[in-house]
Amino acid sequence: MMGKLDLSLVIACYNEEPLLEKSVKEIFRILDTTRWNYELIFVDDLSRDKTREIIDGIMETYKDKKIKKIFHEKNVGRGGTVSDGIRIAAGEVVGFIDIDLEVDALYIPSCVMAIKEGYDIATAFRIYKFHFRSLDRYIMSKSYHWLVQQILDIKLKDTETGFKFFRREKILLLLDEIQDRRWFWDTEIMTRAYYSGYKILEIPTLFIRRFDKRSTVNPLVDTIDYFRKLWSFRKVIKDKGWR
Repeated sequence: MMGKLDLSLVIACYNEEPLLEKSVKEIFRILDTTRWNYELIFVDDLSRDKTREIIDGIMETYKDKKIKKIFHEKNVGRGGTVSDGIRIAAGEVVGFIDIDLEVDALYIPSCVMAIKEGYDIATAFRIYKFHFRSLDRYIMSKSYHWLVQQILDIKLKDTETGFKFFRREKILLLLDEIQDRRWFWDTEIMTRAYYSGYKILEIPTLFIRRFDKRSTVNPLVDTIDYFRKLWSFRKVIKDKGWR
C-alpha cells in the first residue's frame, strides 16, 4: 500500500476480546470495497483480557494491510486513547468508530466522502432501533442531547456518538486544547469545533444496541458526572466569549 493515505481509522480498545476479530474483519470488508489507501490504528487502553493478543494476531494475519498499534502502560480513558491514535495517523481523513459496530461500518464511506467534499467533521447521528431492553439508554441519550443543546447552546444533535471522522489537519489544531481525556472528550471536541467555525455534517445512521456485550455505563453515576462536566464547560464557553 503505497502513496498518500486517504484514511486513518483509529480503533480504541478496552476489553474487546469477544468481538474484536469479527468486527475488524467486517471493517476490512467495507474498506476494501473502496479505492482508498488506508491504515488501521489500534490503541489499547490497558485491557485486562486477551485484546492485545488478538491485535497482534490480526497484524500477523493481515500482513498486507497497513496497521499500527499503541499499547498504553496505564489506563487514560476513551478520549485520551482516541487522541493518541489521531496524533500518529497519516491519513488526510482520520476517524474512529466504536468496535462493537452498534453503528454499522457501512457508514464509514459516507463520512469519509463528506470530508473529501469539504466538511471538516462528519459524524453519525444515531437513530435508535427501539427495544424495551434499551429504553434506559435511549432516555439517557435523548436527555443528554437536550442538556448539551441547552447548556452549551449548540445546534448539534449527537455530540457523543462513537463514530466521528475529521480532516486531520484541522482536528490537530484542537487536540491540545481538550481538557477531558475520558467520555466527555466527545462533547468537548465537538463543542470547540462548533464554536471554531468548523464545517460539520451529522449523517443519520441506524443504531442497533448489542445485548451480547456488557455495558460500562453506570446510569446514575455517569449522568451526574456528565451534568457536572457540562456545567463546568459552560464556564469555559463564557470565558472565551463564545456565547
